[in-house]
Amino acid sequence: MAKISDFGLLCFDVYGTLIDWNTGLLKAFQPVLDANKSDVTPQKVLDLFNEIEHEQQVRTPDMRYDQLLATVHAQVAERLGFPAPSDEQNTAFGASIGSWPAFPDTADALRRLGKHYKLVVLSNVDRESFAASNSGPMEGVKFDLILTAQDIGSYKPDLRNFEYMLREAEGKLGISKERVLVTAQSQFHDHHPAKKLGLKSVWIERSGGLVENKAKEMHDWKFDTLGQMADALEEELKGSS
Repeated sequence: MAKISDFGLLCFDVYGTLIDWNTGLLKAFQPVLDANKSDVTPQKVLDLFNEIEHEQQVRTPDMRYDQLLATVHAQVAERLGFPAPSDEQNTAFGASIGSWPAFPDTADALRRLGKHYKLVVLSNVDRESFAASNSGPMEGVKFDLILTAQDIGSYKPDLRNFEYMLREAEGKLGISKERVLVTAQSQFHDHHPAKKLGLKSVWIERSGGLVENKAKEMHDWKFDTLGQMADALEEELKGSS
């Protein structure tokens, strides 16, 4: 069995793995719940967003993510039986992603991992939203490649996104497929397509993740947090020195 230190590149999902998608999304949706005096559960909101977002991504793979979020915001409100939010409310929701919080361990763990690996982003967001997250909540951590759905023209779990990443990793960083380690929270968006392409993966479980992660788990390594993965890497390197 390979060790995690055998790899040369980490391919990261961002929202759910590095950024606390659940907390950020729920906070941004709270004005709609408050306006409607709703007691709908947070899990119901997250499940609806997950379902509707994927449907919208399949329908409009070239729609920029902040615009897609605005569209999904209106659809979720409708599915919950609420009056339609205003265009301004939908747009504000789409623009909120850059302020969603990072997990407490994210920035430090990335810096530690970056001493050993090339760090690559493969995210379903747009370039502007990711730039806001990286310069703000993620404290300006340096990535070697930043690849977004806006660059690729499709959304994960589409295999084209991973194939695009592999071409860029080889062409720009000289890292072959065998040395790429997908590092992500979402089974649906990342681990299942990684498995189809024969890529190794690390599941950063992040307790409280979406329900879709509870069935058909696929991964080669598993950690509760990215910080734990960084600890494990350092232990491996210490043992081999």
